[in-house]
Amino acid sequence: MCDTHNHHESPYKGLEHEGHDLEHKTWSRRSFLQALGIAGSGTMMLGHQILSASAPSPLTAAIANANTDNILILIRLNGGNDGLSTVIPIQQYDSYVNARPNIYIPESKILKLTDDFGVPTYMNAVEPMWGDGQFKAVHGVGYENQSLSHFTGSDIYANTDLTSNGFTGLDTGWMGRHFENLYPDYLINPPDAPAAIQIGSISNLVFQGEETNYAFVTNNIDQLEEIAETGFFYDLSNELFDSCMYGDQLRFLRGVANTTYEYAGKIHEAYQRGQNQVEYQDNGFARQLALLARLIKGNLGTKVYMISMGGFDTHGNQPLAHERLMSRLSIAVKNFYDDLAFTEQDDKVLSMTFSEFGRRIYENGSNGTDHGKAAPTLFFGSGLSGSAFIGDHPSLDQPNNRGNLEYTMDFRDLYATVLAEWLCVPIADVQQHIYFNASHPYNPVDLGFNCSGVEFPDIAMDNDPPTPIDTPPRPDGDLPSEELATEVVHTPYYPTQNAPHIHLEMPFAAHVDIQLYNILGQRVGTVYNEMTLEGPTEINIRESVRDSLATGKYIYQINVADQKMSKSVMIM
Repeated sequence: MCDTHNHHESPYKGLEHEGHDLEHKTWSRRSFLQALGIAGSGTMMLGHQILSASAPSPLTAAIANANTDNILILIRLNGGNDGLSTVIPIQQYDSYVNARPNIYIPESKILKLTDDFGVPTYMNAVEPMWGDGQFKAVHGVGYENQSLSHFTGSDIYANTDLTSNGFTGLDTGWMGRHFENLYPDYLINPPDAPAAIQIGSISNLVFQGEETNYAFVTNNIDQLEEIAETGFFYDLSNELFDSCMYGDQLRFLRGVANTTYEYAGKIHEAYQRGQNQVEYQDNGFARQLALLARLIKGNLGTKVYMISMGGFDTHGNQPLAHERLMSRLSIAVKNFYDDLAFTEQDDKVLSMTFSEFGRRIYENGSNGTDHGKAAPTLFFGSGLSGSAFIGDHPSLDQPNNRGNLEYTMDFRDLYATVLAEWLCVPIADVQQHIYFNASHPYNPVDLGFNCSGVEFPDIAMDNDPPTPIDTPPRPDGDLPSEELATEVVHTPYYPTQNAPHIHLEMPFAAHVDIQLYNILGQRVGTVYNEMTLEGPTEINIRESVRDSLATGKYIYQINVADQKMSKSVMIM
């Protein structure tokens, strides 16, 4: 229950936003509906299993092996983690105690990592990581007009869209946009290994692109462990299909399930190659990290993982709940990096936490805290090249009118730094994926790694904004064909109900070949195949493919300048 009615009078207590219980029901309903879509991913993975002749394209294979071997682990703390029970501001300790007379952490139970900041002693597993330069905490992470809604807050942290406060925001995620750019031909030729692996949080938008979800998603650790151990596939040759009135439909649905798990064999092989060399605790979060360690040590090739831990919506009895959660997190993370150190891979794996919001400064009447704003983001890994607390901690003495910490670090700057400086994504692409080429400049945060070579601005203690770093201009003159092809714009549109078209914008003259595939990956016909001049071209799909096209979803693949791009289209 989320009962926040005051048991005694005190400022800011019980000011929970309206509709909190209803929101939880809505969140569950949304998760269920998205789960019906096979976790949002399977229908677009048309490669290895259904299209047995298909293989990763040279482009995607080259991109997958380019730039960096670095791996990113996203750790979602589901429910809204209380930052003031995670990083304790010792320099504001009196204000902290006054705001939380019943749930504050006493000095005797604070592990002081610096003179100004510490963590609870139940997080003491991170102390050796701090000493080894593997732990950083960034203060006051949030955004302007931060939402206190689980639903909306999660969407904003996933889609980075601040223009509408999430209510009608983008339905793509920052990682989904990155993978969409990285794998333009994903619908026909997915990469050898899953681009991303996600355990739980099915409804989260992080890996969602315009056309598909780029993550291999399982609902829980049990499912992924079973896949890793068995390489399980459904059998499509079942004789029941031949005698069943709906045999074709059932075979198709099982085929979709197989494409959802088409990487099961790869995961199984990596699981067999790798092994855990550290004993983990027996809880869901530790099992997630243990399995990830084994897949990474087995050289699966996946660059981004997302795992989660629930229970952080601590409106009541917070001290015991938070101690249990953060103790498990700290021990599991320490074991994970100790495990990777056996194969000297710990410096190639960066982990970061995120949550939909923080908690309020003041305790409520139920020995808990209500939805708040800014909170710290934790980073782990040897690639951090040193431990530190980064940025300005928000003032506890100057909350807003609802008792919230005001943010001092834009979360988008952390995401942008991770993309550009850890995963080595070009800054121009980062600007598009995170900020949508808005007026907000690329403001990297010095987390201890630097791929782009830019000079990091100082994070001023007086809240002065960092010096913007301009994106370098594109060079003049002709660009290589593989870069030019990424400038081709293609959009399906429907000028009349039964006349689907492709609007093609060519930045240069080139030969263009467009092939049409059905949802099973079978080629239906050629839509377009000719030399095309610079500028716009309109292509009528029905007129181009003379054979009768049944109503349904299709995929067209554009081949231009030795590259391939694909997108889905509805034929009505």
